[in-house]
Amino acid sequence: MEDDPKTFKFDVHPKLNMMKKIVFLCFVGLLSFSISAQESTATAKIKFKSETINYGEIAKGSDGVRVFEFTNTGNAPLIISKVSSSCGCTIPKKPEDPILPGAVGEIQVKYDTNRVGHIRKAITVISNADTPTKVLKIKGEVKAPDGGTR
Repeated sequence: MEDDPKTFKFDVHPKLNMMKKIVFLCFVGLLSFSISAQESTATAKIKFKSETINYGEIAKGSDGVRVFEFTNTGNAPLIISKVSSSCGCTIPKKPEDPILPGAVGEIQVKYDTNRVGHIRKAITVISNADTPTKVLKIKGEVKAPDGGTR
C-alpha cells in the first residue's frame, strides 16, 4: 500500500501552511504599523479670521497698521517662515515664535499712507502649514487732505 500514489502523503503541506500563516501575520503587522504611522503624522493648519483687510477711505498720513489674525487649527506647531508684500509701500511683520495648536497669532501689516490713491496689495505668507503658501490682500483708498485722490 505504501507504493500506492493515492495513499502517499507529503510532509510539505504542514510546512507550507505554517509559512502562509507567517507571511500573513507579517503582512498584517506591516499594514497596521503603516496605518498608525499615518495617523500620528502631525500637521499645522492656518485659518485666517479674514484674508482681506479693507482700509476703507483713510486720510493721508494716518495710521496704516492693520492686523491679520489667524489660528493654528492643526495638531503641530505652526512656523511662519516668510511674509512678503507685493511692493515696498507695504511692510508685513511675521510672528517670530511658533504658534502652538489651537493658539492665535497675528501678522501685522503697515501701509505707507503718505501715498495718496487706491490700495490694492498682496501679502504672501509662507509656512509649514498643510497649505504652505497663502495670499492675503489689503485694499482701500488714501485721500489727500483736500479730499482728492491725487
